Amino acid sequence: MENRKAGLKAILKYKFENTLSRGTIALIGWLNVLSITLIIIGGLVITILGLHQENQQVPTFWESVWISLVRTLDGGTFGQDTGWGFRLLTLGVTMGGVFIVSLLIGILSTALRSKIDQLMRGKTLVLEENHTLIIRWEPKIFTIISELILANENKKGLSIVVLADKDKVEMEEEIRAKIKDFKTTKIICRSGKPLDINDLEVVSPHKARSIIIISPEAPNPDTHVIKSVLALTNNPKRKKEKYHIVAEIKDEANIEAANVVGQGEVTYVLSFDVAAKVAAQTCRQSGLSLVYTELLDYEGDEIYFQEEKKLIGRTFKESLFLFKDSSVIGMQLANGTVMINPPMDCLFKDGDKVIAISEDDDTVVISENQDYRINETAIQHEKTINPPTENTLFLGWNEKGPRIIKELDNYAVPGSKVLIVAEMDNMVNVVSKLNKELKKQKVEFSYGNITFRSILNTIDIPSFDHIIILSYTNIDVQESDALTLICLLHLRNISEACGKSFSIVSEMQDVRNQPLAEVARPDDFIISDKMTSLMLAQLSENKYLKDVFDEFFDAEGSEIYLKPVSDYIVPGKEINFYTVLESAARLGEVAFGYRLVRDCHNADKFYGVVVNPEKTDKIIFGKEDKIIVLAEE
Repeated sequence: MENRKAGLKAILKYKFENTLSRGTIALIGWLNVLSITLIIIGGLVITILGLHQENQQVPTFWESVWISLVRTLDGGTFGQDTGWGFRLLTLGVTMGGVFIVSLLIGILSTALRSKIDQLMRGKTLVLEENHTLIIRWEPKIFTIISELILANENKKGLSIVVLADKDKVEMEEEIRAKIKDFKTTKIICRSGKPLDINDLEVVSPHKARSIIIISPEAPNPDTHVIKSVLALTNNPKRKKEKYHIVAEIKDEANIEAANVVGQGEVTYVLSFDVAAKVAAQTCRQSGLSLVYTELLDYEGDEIYFQEEKKLIGRTFKESLFLFKDSSVIGMQLANGTVMINPPMDCLFKDGDKVIAISEDDDTVVISENQDYRINETAIQHEKTINPPTENTLFLGWNEKGPRIIKELDNYAVPGSKVLIVAEMDNMVNVVSKLNKELKKQKVEFSYGNITFRSILNTIDIPSFDHIIILSYTNIDVQESDALTLICLLHLRNISEACGKSFSIVSEMQDVRNQPLAEVARPDDFIISDKMTSLMLAQLSENKYLKDVFDEFFDAEGSEIYLKPVSDYIVPGKEINFYTVLESAARLGEVAFGYRLVRDCHNADKFYGVVVNPEKTDKIIFGKEDKIIVLAEE
């Protein structure tokens, strides 16, 4: 019998402890039970013993319960009681009430503190919908958020949610320190592991309109990105519709595996490849970096896709003139195929979209103006003779070098040369391998410190057509960027001394050092995470832009060129941009801007670069000015 009693006692104790472990609500429930018990017992004692105050009658049971209730809730009530028996009872009830209320306050305080702590740690569920989700915290996140804020500027109620293995408060403070104006966009941060499915659920990925996955600064970063994609696409709670995911991949060797995992739901940005292609193109054309910046960021004009029924049956050439405030550069067929600078006689059909550079998506509108006032006397096609060979100088070296040199081989004239100057060992095999693979260039190597002026003076800097400064990735980031800055300053000084302007592309590992590098020369292109960040932001808004960017960066097909004005227009004549459009179209090219040499050092005028100009404005071009076109060569 004792064992059975002990067993029953243990069982009751176990069940009681389980209810307590259920949290705040369970504790408050037990306090309610205790309070009700205390009140009823007090009422019963008053009624049974006939206790009452002096000069008053014995209260009924329910009146006794009320007396007990009031003294339980208000400790000051019993001070006016009379009669020692009645006083002793109400004192006991009051002390029990004080004990219960104290427990209640303690429980509520603990629960509130726990909730606040949970909020501070960023573990609460995000109930946003149609938001942009950014996975992982890296320096490029600030550029991405800034661009998305600009993209959302003409919309209301949109938000950006960040999930990273970092303290929520720290993330919010850093964002507020770097970005002063959020405009119409709400920023929400949550702490969690990007590879943990449970942590991913906190940020509502299934309700996001787009997801950006940033590559981490870690060994084998692509494996982290691929796992993040898997955690989304293979999630048991995933949505039926396809996700809109944009992810960064660094090694081209991993792109095939990434595509298999992505299952057609992920658009990948191969950051390593983009950097190499941009470096190869921009070092050959001064000002091209500014054009790319204008097209990729959300300040100024961007690229939009728009279906316009009035274009059905019209040719691509006709569409070039129909949009006064937008510059048409291509078309997207109804089946999704993107064509940049298609044949001029290509017809628009039902379901096709025009691809145009414009201030906003609502400004891609056909103009009523059909009077283009083309000046036929100003049109000329004078083919510029390019130099027979090109000499390219690499200062510093890292793993991007071979990829850039191979990309340069697509544009170089046979017989061109490449000189690499760097403090790197074992470059003999690298140079030998490159010389076997290249068709138009010959590579040489010279060991030297690029921050020593004496070394630079022996190279004959003015004899090179293009200069590329690469960061040393085997040393500290800040130290590497400092070496690049010193080298840039030497080159600037040499340029001023010899009176020759150099075409320089410099690589900065930390985007925060970019403003310092610009001191050396305003229009130098800085290879950094910024280009990748801009592309990730753009593709999160429209994944079909990937085909446009691929066309721009690929040596095959149409690319962006800054060509001499004399290739299209007689310099010195007053014309409008419709005349430039017509001249370029006759060559099968699309003109969408120009660069004025007189403003090439004026930051307020974007260093002379004008993209998507007003077509009716009158302008007089000088001999050194350039026309920005899409052309095959």
